[in-house]
Amino acid sequence: MPPSTPPTFLCPETDAELTRCFPAFLALRPHLSLDRFLEQVRRQQEQGFRIVAWHDGTQVVSAAGYRVTEFLAWGKVLYIDDLTTLASSRQQGHAGRLLDWLVAQARQQGCDAVHLDSGHQRHAAHRLYLNKGFVLSSHHFALAL
Repeated sequence: MPPSTPPTFLCPETDAELTRCFPAFLALRPHLSLDRFLEQVRRQQEQGFRIVAWHDGTQVVSAAGYRVTEFLAWGKVLYIDDLTTLASSRQQGHAGRLLDWLVAQARQQGCDAVHLDSGHQRHAAHRLYLNKGFVLSSHHFALAL
């Protein structure tokens, strides 16, 4: 996109579009290489994974990976796998803009709720979620295999 492009939401599909989103995802997932990111996204897309990104007119500054799925516990849920913003673009409302888009998408798709997990140390992210009306509803446990 040329520098004069107005800010907009993107729903990337092609490798070129996904590549433009990679720096934002790398800010949250530094273990990923571009090749691994593209391969992983393609596998997850087969399971309903989608990406939405915020392009500020110059670059993708914030992105989210999500899926719509169903749980016995919660019903139909839009689950946010990843929500990330470039370090240089934080505290400018980009993640909040994506959250608003995701909540609207969940409503449009008839979801009962929006869920996400967040690292316990991510206090700025927690403030955003709480300010957007999310509640801390459970603990997430994991066992590495």
